[in-house]
Amino acid sequence: MIVDCHTHVRSFDGTESSEHLAAAETVDACIVLATHEGPRDEVNRKVAQYVGQHREKMTGFAVVDPTQDRLTDKTLTSLTEKQGFTGFVLYCSLNGFHPAHSHAWRFYEAAREQRLPVFFHNSSHDLDARAILEYAQPYLLDEVARGFPEMKIVIGNMGVPFVEQTLGMLAKHENVFADLTIRPSKVWQTYNMVVAAYEQGVMDKLLFGSGSPLGDAGECIETLLGFNMLLADTKLPTVPRGSIRNVIERDSLELLGIRRPDAG
Repeated sequence: MIVDCHTHVRSFDGTESSEHLAAAETVDACIVLATHEGPRDEVNRKVAQYVGQHREKMTGFAVVDPTQDRLTDKTLTSLTEKQGFTGFVLYCSLNGFHPAHSHAWRFYEAAREQRLPVFFHNSSHDLDARAILEYAQPYLLDEVARGFPEMKIVIGNMGVPFVEQTLGMLAKHENVFADLTIRPSKVWQTYNMVVAAYEQGVMDKLLFGSGSPLGDAGECIETLLGFNMLLADTKLPTVPRGSIRNVIERDSLELLGIRRPDAG
């Protein structure tokens, strides 16, 4: 089962949602992460409505800012039971708060109680100049992972540019995973990330993602499966194709404790 664990729909005017639907045909299921752009209530409502129309293929993660939002049990219940979200996405660096902020801590307690995963979209291949880079460092999640060892945590975009910190977190914590969203045009960066993960022994902690609409799932899959061939005439280390295929075909929904979209 191929699950794209990192997709967005920033505009619901028809064009981008149509492109997202077309891209989703490449995979068996996908996670739609609500974006940080715009009022969070409105963004979540639109994502919930869109995902609800395609529940056989999609599941959604609601965007929250624990330092600004009044996240009561009733609010979280509304997001999960009424709007159907199966996880949450936080943008700590863009929203300007430390991942271990005291208000965030109370949110993690609620997420743990509901057994819902939290996706930290703190880093990016193209991080906004307004983002606070300090808060994008994956090692800051160590305190969170130690405080809530049962909670499933996903480090988005492999924690770029702090990939080594991400690998350390994957090796240290059982329930910390990383989203291997790549840029097909950046073959050398992709190579270094995958080889480093293989040498660290954490390939089983990587989840496939495309970063749609900035990336295409089909192209990302081809890049991951093909970069070994580009190095065939070199003496550089390679990664077994089976290990790469396992990342692509991993059932990320089951790994994160999310009910399959077609489960009703």
